[in-house]
Amino acid sequence: MAASILVIDDDRTVLRLVEKTFDGSEITVFTSATAEDGLSALQRCSPEVLLLDIMLPEMTGLEMARKVRDIDARLPIIFVTASDDSDDAIEAMKLGAYDYLLKPLDKQKVQSLIHRALENRRMMQSPVVLPDQGKEAEDGDVLVGRSPGILDVYKQIGRVAAQDVTVLIRGESGTGKELIARAIYQHSHRSNGCFLAVNCAALSDTLLESELFGHEKGAFTGADRRHIGKFEQCNGGTIFLDEIGDMSPSTQAKVLRVLQEQKFERVGGTETIQTDVRIISATNADLEQKIDRGEYRLDLYHRLNGFEIKLPPLHERGDDVRLLVEHFLTRFNKVLGKNITAISNEAMEMMVNYIWPGNIRELQSVIRRAILMATGPVIVPELLPREVVAGEQSQSSQHHGGGDDGFEAFLREREQARSLNLYAEALEWMERILITRVLNRTEGNQSKASEILGITRGSLRHKIRALGLSIEHVVSVDD
Repeated sequence: MAASILVIDDDRTVLRLVEKTFDGSEITVFTSATAEDGLSALQRCSPEVLLLDIMLPEMTGLEMARKVRDIDARLPIIFVTASDDSDDAIEAMKLGAYDYLLKPLDKQKVQSLIHRALENRRMMQSPVVLPDQGKEAEDGDVLVGRSPGILDVYKQIGRVAAQDVTVLIRGESGTGKELIARAIYQHSHRSNGCFLAVNCAALSDTLLESELFGHEKGAFTGADRRHIGKFEQCNGGTIFLDEIGDMSPSTQAKVLRVLQEQKFERVGGTETIQTDVRIISATNADLEQKIDRGEYRLDLYHRLNGFEIKLPPLHERGDDVRLLVEHFLTRFNKVLGKNITAISNEAMEMMVNYIWPGNIRELQSVIRRAILMATGPVIVPELLPREVVAGEQSQSSQHHGGGDDGFEAFLREREQARSLNLYAEALEWMERILITRVLNRTEGNQSKASEILGITRGSLRHKIRALGLSIEHVVSVDD
């Protein structure tokens, strides 16, 4: 996706390094050597991210940041500083800066941080349009669907967005929980403030605590500088905690305190920090079952669940599948530069009748892949994955392990479809069969499964999401 960044620094080596880092990419780099020129460029270019020297000759980075906030309150600011002990850098983070980089700059760190900041900007800035607003989102996302269950979700967003209460979004993997969180944020009184998302399942316990609460220098191995956490950084804004069922007991206790008192301490620190954040959380886990097993705090559950929104799985949304197919067809035609005009009736019926264990995320992936593979103007069954073509029977067989015959059938089907991506498709088929079989063997225990597979639990969760698997569909039960 095309984007632009602005770099304001009187050090020409910094300007050249950032320009070289993104040379040949879709990211346009604008540069300024003075604060005055930088402010003019900011208004003229409307960048998605700002890299700002903390010690400009004309003014301090903090003074500059306040002026920037008056122009664009949601612009992610990344400070550039020569010292990791700089009080100015810490104060900048407290004022809502996205992060800071140390001189001399490292190209990989610059690239990684810029991409994360661009994604954060997208979540804040890219509009999430409700259907009853009577308009399409040209550069954002639109909530698609007219089934009773999803219409009720739209009403709930309207009821709770303006109320400064916690919201718990529940639903299977791939149902669009992040999109709902963004819609609540964008229609709230905090929409001009910061919005930060944290995936609780993607980080180890120590890293998650550091990400949320920050840490002091020397708090743990690798903590070579003070780090400002999301709760401190997002003061006055909204934090989206995804996969909140995966938090450790100690992290649960700290989050509970934030909800009760809006106070916390950094990891390894003693200073009590006051904050003001709204928490929107999401999970596909059975929290009540976790509470019964003593794995989740009942008091935290009640604090997070100030208002609950349940997203229906795609197979319960009826003709919404047709609407979503048409929506993704329009979107990917534009993004991929294709001109697919229609979907055959047979292909559409197959998609409507399929159970979609990966929900909207899986449907989106299927449409995108079909458009990429299409050589004509119509999507036909041959362009769909075999599990969609075969329907529920194929899905059931796939979830119980597959085999050599299944792989031969898969290869024949892909060869008949004249696939130009057979290697990647075969690897995905193998991963799906392998992970499904091991999860069945461990009765859905992801810790045991990751040990057998020889990968981390975080990697396993990522693969489960990427393959559109969900534990309730993977683990076999007594017939």
